[in-house]
Amino acid sequence: MNNLKISKKPRIYIPENLNIDWISLEPIFNDLLSRNISSVSDLEKWLLDRSEIEAALEEDFAWRYIRMTCDTTDETLLKDFQFFATEIEPKIAPINNQLNKKFVDSPYSENLDKERYFVYTRGIKKALELFQEKNIPLMTQIQVEQQKYQGITGSMSVKLNDKEYTLEQAAVFLKDTDRKVRQQAWEAITERRLQDKDKLDELFNSLLKLRHQVALNAGFENFRDYMFQALGRFDYTPTDCYKFHDAVEKEIVPLLKQQAESRRTALGLLELMPWDMEVDISGKPALKPFNNGEELIEKSIKCFQGLSPYIGQRLEIMKANNFFDVDSRKGKAPGGYNYPLAESGAPFIFMNSAGTFRDLTTMVHEGGHAIHTFITSDLELNDFKHTPSEVAELASMSMELISMDHWDVYFDNPEELKRAKKDQLKDVLKTLPWVAVVDQFQHWIYTNPDHTNEQRAQAWKNSIEPFGNNFADWSEHEYALENLWQKQLHIFEVPFYYIEYGIAQLGAIAVWKNYKNDPETGLSKYLDALKLGYTKTIKEIYETAGIEFNFSAAYVKELADFIKSELQKLD
Repeated sequence: MNNLKISKKPRIYIPENLNIDWISLEPIFNDLLSRNISSVSDLEKWLLDRSEIEAALEEDFAWRYIRMTCDTTDETLLKDFQFFATEIEPKIAPINNQLNKKFVDSPYSENLDKERYFVYTRGIKKALELFQEKNIPLMTQIQVEQQKYQGITGSMSVKLNDKEYTLEQAAVFLKDTDRKVRQQAWEAITERRLQDKDKLDELFNSLLKLRHQVALNAGFENFRDYMFQALGRFDYTPTDCYKFHDAVEKEIVPLLKQQAESRRTALGLLELMPWDMEVDISGKPALKPFNNGEELIEKSIKCFQGLSPYIGQRLEIMKANNFFDVDSRKGKAPGGYNYPLAESGAPFIFMNSAGTFRDLTTMVHEGGHAIHTFITSDLELNDFKHTPSEVAELASMSMELISMDHWDVYFDNPEELKRAKKDQLKDVLKTLPWVAVVDQFQHWIYTNPDHTNEQRAQAWKNSIEPFGNNFADWSEHEYALENLWQKQLHIFEVPFYYIEYGIAQLGAIAVWKNYKNDPETGLSKYLDALKLGYTKTIKEIYETAGIEFNFSAAYVKELADFIKSELQKLD
C-alpha cells in the first residue's frame, strides 16, 4: 500500500515548516499586499502564491475541525479549533479584503483569460461588496457559538434494555419488526432530544441575533437576503425556492401519500405512528449491508471499483492514509461529512455508522464528495476547487444512484439487493419534501427575526404540515413534532445550506437516467462536470454533466415519473 501514501504538494512560496501563528503568517500576507504587479504573469504568480497560503491555512483548519468532531469531549481539541477561529481568522479577514481590492484594482486583472477567471472574478467582486469590518468579531462569535451544537448533541445517549447507545445506534431499533421495540426506541430518542430543547432554543436564539446583526451591518434587511448573496446564488432567487416548495408539494407529496397508505395497509395498522416509518413493510428484518466500519470501507472500495478503477482507488488511498472515521460512539459529533484537505489533495470522511442501510447510502454519498475532491485537486487555484453546494451535492447524490449497479457487494442475496434499491429510490423522493420543509422554515426564521420560541415552533408545524408531517400521526406527540427541527444540524451550523440538496437531487436523478441509458457516456459526462470544479457557472457545469439546471414544477414531475417507473420495475 506504500504507493497509495498521500504526500502534500510541495510548497513553492511559503516555508514547508510554516507555523500557523500570526508571527509567522503576517510577513507572508504583508508580502502579498505590498508586492509590485507589473504584468499579467506577475498577477498570475501572485494568485498562485495567495492560493498556496490559503490552501495551507484551510488544511490546518480542516484538521482542527476533524479532530474536534471526532471527540467533542476533549477540551484541548476544542481550544485548538477555537484558537484558529478567534486568533487567526479575525486577523486574516481584513487582509483578505485588501487582497481582493488589490486584485480587482490591478489593470492586469482585465487581461486575464476571461473564460477561465470569470467565476473567480465574480466571486471576488461579490466578497468586496459584502465585506464589513464590524462583522469580523461577529463572524468569530458565530463560529465559536455554533460549535456548541455538536457538544450538546454529541453527548446524547439513551439506555435500552440496560445498555447505553448513541442516538444513531438507538435508531437501528426503529427498523425492528416488533412494534413495541420500535416505540420504545423512538420514545427514548425523542425524550432525550427534548431534554436539551431549552438549551438548543437558547443557542439558536443567540445565533439568530448574531446572524441578523451581520445582515444589518452589510446593508440587508434580513439574513436570508444576505446569505443569498454570500452563498453566491447568482442563478436563482428566493422566489424560485418558493416555486420549488410548491412543485414538491404538488408533484411529490401525493406519491409519498400513496406509499404511506401502502405502508399502513402492509403493516395492518389503523394509523401510522412516527415509529412505524422506518421498518421494512415486507416484515423482514432490517437490511444489514455490513457488520462494522472496517467492512463498510472495504465493501465501498469494491463498489467504487465496479464503477471504474480510478474511482475505487481513491477510496483505497483514503483507507491507506487513515482518512476515515466511520463508527458511531459517544462523544463523537453527529452527522457525516467529507472534508477536503486542500494541500493533500484528498479528503477525510467522517460519519456515525451503526450498521444500517442508511449508513451505506451515507458512505456512497460522502464517497461522491471524495471523488470530487480528488478530481479537482490539480486545479491551479485553491478557489477553483470551492464548488458551490448545488454542484458539490450533485457529485454526492449522483453517486448514491449510479453506484447502485454495484451494490451486490453489500447484498449477495438478490431479494435484499432489490429491497435496498427500492428503499433508495423511495428515499430519493422523501428527500425532496424534507428539503422543502427545512428551506421554507429557514426563510421564515430569518425574515421574521424577532419571533419567539413559541412562534418558531408554530412556524415549523406550518412548514411541515403541507408536506405530510412525514405521513405519521403526531396528535399525541405535538411537542416532539414542534421541535423536530432541532435535529437538523444545518439549521444551527450552516444556515441556508439545504435547498441545494433538492436542486442536486433532481440533477442526480437526471445523471442516473443518463447513466442507465448509456453507463460509459453517463459516467464520463458526470466526471467531466466534476473536473471543472468552480471554473464555470452552475448551469454550465450541469450542462457538462448532460443535464439541466432546472427545478421547475414540470421538471420535478418529469423526474418523479422516472423514479416511479423505476420503482415499478423493482416490484
